[in-house]
Amino acid sequence: MKLVVVGGGSTYTPELIDGFARLRDTLPIGELVLVDPAADRLDLVGGLARRIFAKQGHPGTISTSSDLDSAVQNADAVLLQLRVGGQAARNQDETWPLECGCVGQETTGAGGLAKALRTVPVVLDIAERVRRANPDAWIVDFTNPVGIVTRALQTAGHKAVGLCNVAIGFQRKFAGLLGVVPERIQLDHVGLNHLTWERGVRLDGRDVLPELIENFGPAIAADLELPLSLVRQLGVVPSYYLRYFYEHDRVVEELRVKGSRASEVAAIERQLLEMYGDPALDEKPALLAKRGGAFYSEAAVNLVASLLGTGSAAGAIQVVNVSNSGTLPFLPDDAVIEVPAVVDATGAKPLPVPPVEPLYAGLISHVTAYEQLALDAALRGGRDRVFQALLAHPLVGQIDLADQLTDRLIAHNHEHLAWA
Repeated sequence: MKLVVVGGGSTYTPELIDGFARLRDTLPIGELVLVDPAADRLDLVGGLARRIFAKQGHPGTISTSSDLDSAVQNADAVLLQLRVGGQAARNQDETWPLECGCVGQETTGAGGLAKALRTVPVVLDIAERVRRANPDAWIVDFTNPVGIVTRALQTAGHKAVGLCNVAIGFQRKFAGLLGVVPERIQLDHVGLNHLTWERGVRLDGRDVLPELIENFGPAIAADLELPLSLVRQLGVVPSYYLRYFYEHDRVVEELRVKGSRASEVAAIERQLLEMYGDPALDEKPALLAKRGGAFYSEAAVNLVASLLGTGSAAGAIQVVNVSNSGTLPFLPDDAVIEVPAVVDATGAKPLPVPPVEPLYAGLISHVTAYEQLALDAALRGGRDRVFQALLAHPLVGQIDLADQLTDRLIAHNHEHLAWA
């Protein structure tokens, strides 16, 4: 089995490699290719990746390449984890919206739109090259904003599924609180990428969410940075991204003082790359946990194994980003939602979802409309399309504000927008 990781020079890649090594019975990789245009980073990451495989006795081979077209030949699956513009572009996404009193975040609001505009054309080009080389290969997208990128891929007819680590993070969190193995926990997870709610937590089929909130509410609310009173009133666990909507103005004030997450990550990355260059290092360093993306490797292994039908993974239920196809009747069929789905070699099929309460359905519908306009702007360009996407976003929604943000977005991303 051959896998390709596009963006393989990311400092996060050793987390993925560690998961591949530990879970080799679930996903028996024979050949792994890390692809990245940044040769210096790729050499460091590739060297550590080989040492991790060697230490854990993995028989597969790891190679590195800057030639995408040759790398994806005969690939069974291609994982996308790229960041167009790097941490420098992310830093801009997290700062210039604050000038207008809007949240600065890489996947939510105006910053998220900027990332989508930079990313969608690049991902579609990569996917088309994958299709030309090997039309049977699955594409697994972990590149943010996952919902918009996955919708772009599926609209273009690619065999693509989107993946986020929020759901598996909640599963592991709840399992830890309950003192059980994660495999016994299933989530009633519903919404869009980075806009989800846990409406049920099933332990061996029994919903224990009310008990979790009753017994561990303060710890859960603290992790979310949301009021305990809200969690108890709603009786659900919102994704921590909901804080950008539920406490937008407070978050803006905090971010103005705190500084960008991108600057923190950039500092961590510099330390990690120095560590990766040590030939004695043969495991992922503890510092990597501060980089983000916890449990992505395990979610990725399970998803790819299901798509390729290896071991007992075929037909497993996993939370993925998938075409709506009538699952949420208040959304278009081609919208991409994040829900539990049965995953096998034919793809991901969403499980039926109980009716979604208006409090959540309204916001889901609103953001879906924004995502549709954002994708149109990413595909066709133009200031008017960018403006309309921002005007449609629930965190913007005002003419003057959308105008200001549009001008700043284009100015800060000019080099990445072919039409600008």
